[in-house]
Amino acid sequence: MAARGSTRTLASGPDGVVVRRTVLPGGLRVITEAMPTVRSVAFGVWVGVGSRDETPSLAGSSHFLEHLLFKGTRRRDALEIAAVMDAVGGEMNAFTAKEYTCYYARVLDTDLPLAVDVVCDMVTSSVVAGRDVDAERGVVLEEIAMHDDDPTDVVHDAFAGTVFGESPLGRPVLGSVQSISAITRPAVAGYYRRRYRPASMVVAAAGNLDHAKVVRAVRTAFATAGLLDRDETPQSVRSATGARPAVAVDLTVTRRPTEQANLVLGTVGISRRDERRFAFGVLNNALGGGMSSRLFQEVREKRGLAYSVYSYATQFAETGLFGVYAGCQPGRVDEVLAICREQLDAVGTDGVTDEEIARGKGQLKGSLVLGLEDTGSRMSRIGKSELVDGELLGVDEVIARIDAVTPEDVRAVAADVLRRPLALAVTGPFDDHDFSAAVA
Repeated sequence: MAARGSTRTLASGPDGVVVRRTVLPGGLRVITEAMPTVRSVAFGVWVGVGSRDETPSLAGSSHFLEHLLFKGTRRRDALEIAAVMDAVGGEMNAFTAKEYTCYYARVLDTDLPLAVDVVCDMVTSSVVAGRDVDAERGVVLEEIAMHDDDPTDVVHDAFAGTVFGESPLGRPVLGSVQSISAITRPAVAGYYRRRYRPASMVVAAAGNLDHAKVVRAVRTAFATAGLLDRDETPQSVRSATGARPAVAVDLTVTRRPTEQANLVLGTVGISRRDERRFAFGVLNNALGGGMSSRLFQEVREKRGLAYSVYSYATQFAETGLFGVYAGCQPGRVDEVLAICREQLDAVGTDGVTDEEIARGKGQLKGSLVLGLEDTGSRMSRIGKSELVDGELLGVDEVIARIDAVTPEDVRAVAADVLRRPLALAVTGPFDDHDFSAAVA
């Protein structure tokens, strides 16, 4: 752990770009990326708590709390929070994931002090009033209903539940109608007090800024809330699932009267700390990451069986998900599944070609660099890296690691992951018996 008050320069680059980190009392980390050539700043507070940290009775509380923190603090009500940012043309929002929650704003560089004050005030000093809990409960229930009306959202949640079962990673981030309806004001307020601690937070900012000024503003905001009174040890998101889980069940079918079938076929993936993650990224792109990928070519281009087909990899602290998604006419599901399984088997056995690996590397590097063209993505990169990854790799270092991936590396990780037991989630006009032989 770095000493409180210590500041380190983590990286520097052309055009005056500098990444610095300061550790404040209480273990609060402030990390910034100065970009003198832009006129905006993205500012965010990352909290190391998400849906995987919830007990079953509190399922959905991290996301519920995200909503409630916009409802008012000791200094501002909900209208004032919105109006003060609108008045300067700022953008403010938040999102909840399975391992973290982020509150952020993007403003002109001259308005950064306001963004720091408003966002930190929300995160540290929300009142979580009973009337707001009751009112926002209805909003969250509507969000769940909207989610349930989207078959693609439903099938991805069902796939996570199929792989991880009743563990926290298997539950939806939004929670359920039952859990949200039952959550009380004391329960969610207690969750807020326990979880929103400086040692579990990272403040990140990127744009035309001065690191020292950001640190002073953040220190003032957190000290005013009384959150820098005692030292705590910074911790990353806790592991709630233990060792790498096996596929929990083979099949989940969610019946919906839709015109299209949505399916995800996949298995347990690798963690974000796995040294093979760069090789797996190359593999994922070669298999289903673009228009030249095997899945796109075989399913869409050659046979016209689906409009959308792709593979994806999601990584958590100690495990992950790998899935192949396709949307197709219900009568073509068997054919699409057969092709997807055939490709997974072929790549798991023989790997991919050197040409596919070269394209996969190029895709990975291009998406990395192109995804860092604005202050919001820069802020997200440094904030998330500090909170959950435990390291901040420079762009050049990431590119070097991608370039260092060998065909043997890709084939080895393919042989491991793609030969694991498969799980299948389907949403559409089906029953379980329609897929009794789909997953061996």
